[in-house]
Amino acid sequence: MIDPSALRARLADVRARIERAAGRAGRDPASVRLVAISKTFPVEFVRAAADAGQVDFGENKVQEALDKIDRTTDLPLRWHLVGHLQSNKAKKVGRFDTIHSIDTAALVARVDEAAQAAGRRIDLLLQVDLAGEATKHGAREGELRGIFEAARTLRASRVVGLMLLPPAVDDPEQARPYFKALHSVRERLMARGVDGSMLHELSMGMSHDFEVAVEEGSTLVRVGTAIFGGRSYVRP
Repeated sequence: MIDPSALRARLADVRARIERAAGRAGRDPASVRLVAISKTFPVEFVRAAADAGQVDFGENKVQEALDKIDRTTDLPLRWHLVGHLQSNKAKKVGRFDTIHSIDTAALVARVDEAAQAAGRRIDLLLQVDLAGEATKHGAREGELRGIFEAARTLRASRVVGLMLLPPAVDDPEQARPYFKALHSVRERLMARGVDGSMLHELSMGMSHDFEVAVEEGSTLVRVGTAIFGGRSYVRP
């Protein structure tokens, strides 16, 4: 059962922690956008967070997200798809504002077609694989240049940055090298001529390590349990 006051307090705590982490890095806290990951939580949790001022929400699965989008059309929310996008689901993503998990040139083209059909612009982030984990998706650094080349012909969407899902670790400091590495990948891409407007965003950091990610330059943090609590609430 939802406790709006507790959710509001957790959301305020996460925002305060982002502000302190940005301060430690000499950054403007306003340069970091909080994406509340509402996967598996009923739409009432989304509404409670929105009442507390939260605007950006993220989901892992297309169908669950579309259901929540349908049920919150009265709210000025921005919706992010943060989970892996299968190519056969790409035509359904025209209602998202941002997709964090693009990893092939073919997927870029499919999403652009969906954006054109929906008559809207979708921001895209390229998911980068820095650890070579078989269970996770993402493009290797050597594959990124080709995806950026394909993105130059987009009509209704645009690539705006990179996303990272580092290996699961207990100590947030163990994730820091991966966050640093993604920042270095961005610098190398810019040095090789990729337009800076396509590398503005760095989506990295989740509930257990977002403060370290902010210290290392994250502009989008994807936080779920630290806001909504443990995932014991499953939609019917």
